[in-house]
Amino acid sequence: MYEFVNYQVKDYMTPDPRTIGPDTALRELEALFARHDFNGVPVTDEQQTLLGVATKFDLLKAFTFQPTAMIPPYQAIMARKVADYMTREPVTTQPDMPLTRVLQRMVEMRTKSFPVVANGRVVGVIAREDILRALEDATRAG
Repeated sequence: MYEFVNYQVKDYMTPDPRTIGPDTALRELEALFARHDFNGVPVTDEQQTLLGVATKFDLLKAFTFQPTAMIPPYQAIMARKVADYMTREPVTTQPDMPLTRVLQRMVEMRTKSFPVVANGRVVGVIAREDILRALEDATRAG
């Protein structure tokens, strides 16, 4: 188990993750979640610069009631852009961050994953499942 303290994000992250652009329609985001069972996806520009993260929670925000307006039909909501609902300035991590610190942040923030950013570009995603795999590997190594 002591091996875990030597592991870094780059050792267990998913490299070159699937990303979407800010103009992606919510229906495309929902389809991506359904196809890949993602909980969130980085939103980037053409150079892979992180603009935000779109999560299932963000998708649900599109359906919240507004006291000043009637709810539009489902298809109209799903045609809206991810940029209108994504989480801007998400918490990120770096490839050389120790997994012990990432684990602590995940638990404290009750989050499922973090984009991994190096030199301003998204290079990976580290998720709960990755941390669990690292812990299992560390147990076997010890």
